[in-house]
Amino acid sequence: MAQALSAQVSWPVRIGSDASANRATGFKEHNNVCFNNKSWISTPLGLKAKNVQLKYQFKVQSTSLQQAGKSKVSVTPLELENAKEPPLNLYKPKEPYTATIVSVERIVGPKAPGETCHIVIDHGGDVPYWEGQSYGVIPPGENPKKPGTPNTVRLYSIASTRYGDSFDGKTTSLCVRRAVYYDPETGKEDPSKKGICSNFLCDSKPGDKIQITGPSGKIMLLPEDPKATHIMIATGTGVAPFRGYLRRMFMEAVPTYHFGGLAWLFLGVANTDSLLYDDEFNSYLRDYPDNFRYDKALSRQEKNKSGGKMYVQDKIEEYSDEIFKLLDSGAHIYFCGLKGMMPGIQTTLKRVAEERGENWDEKLSQLKKNKQWHVEVY
Repeated sequence: MAQALSAQVSWPVRIGSDASANRATGFKEHNNVCFNNKSWISTPLGLKAKNVQLKYQFKVQSTSLQQAGKSKVSVTPLELENAKEPPLNLYKPKEPYTATIVSVERIVGPKAPGETCHIVIDHGGDVPYWEGQSYGVIPPGENPKKPGTPNTVRLYSIASTRYGDSFDGKTTSLCVRRAVYYDPETGKEDPSKKGICSNFLCDSKPGDKIQITGPSGKIMLLPEDPKATHIMIATGTGVAPFRGYLRRMFMEAVPTYHFGGLAWLFLGVANTDSLLYDDEFNSYLRDYPDNFRYDKALSRQEKNKSGGKMYVQDKIEEYSDEIFKLLDSGAHIYFCGLKGMMPGIQTTLKRVAEERGENWDEKLSQLKKNKQWHVEVY
């Protein structure tokens, strides 16, 4: 939504919902709950999934970014807060869930290298998840390497909170970059080598069906402490889980979760047109300056102190003293993006540690032992 949110922030809202819906529902507690015969939480949603797809009616409500930040959005059903453990693998590749595409929106500008889309998927409340988890997507067609068998599952980090972009617990959002291949000799695109799943998702239309699995993953889950410090380091679409974190912290009104810690996002992309959800993040920066910091590394526009391209590890080095002090005080640090980001980051952290007279290998081992180190790269 980086392009669409210039002066206002917009989100789809189910027609007929209002802030009083939470109070009027009258949920009753039970011992357990099942989503399509799959057990998960100890108390039920209490509401049956409403009609999906364009059974799912949307209107777009807009509010100023200032208002969005200071007047948080009500969410339902609040029973999603009652689970003691995250939902895991409710749907598997042999028995996926059939969901529905709600919207597909290009969220980068014309000068961005490549296309990235924000994709909203309706799961009807049947495939709940927590912030930091992933969905699997099975694109249609046969596996080209194994004719006669379905395509393999591709994992995508979820870019929304458990309540989704419609704040009703029935959608999820993915941030997907279209994978294309250019022949190095001719410089022309070779469609035969394009990414099957990313192109399927980016070409999807509202109402299209999609096979999903999951949710999966525990390494990127937010800790329970609402006063914790979170240092989030992303390249490109790796910002997806952090968007979910930040919406939970600063956009949604969850009665049992009041964030009072520090969230610090480092985002590395090629240029300004490549920034993802930038207006959303800037609204948090303006409205919650004591709780949110936001630093960008634009590799094709900025130079590091040595005159080379500015990568996210250069920003880490710039603020290394603060980062190390926060880690020593118990901060959590998260990395998400292409796996090629990690060697440069690790080299930078090791050099900084040595300059501080610390042994990086020992420090890293302690961070992992304390469950402060979270990595999800692909």
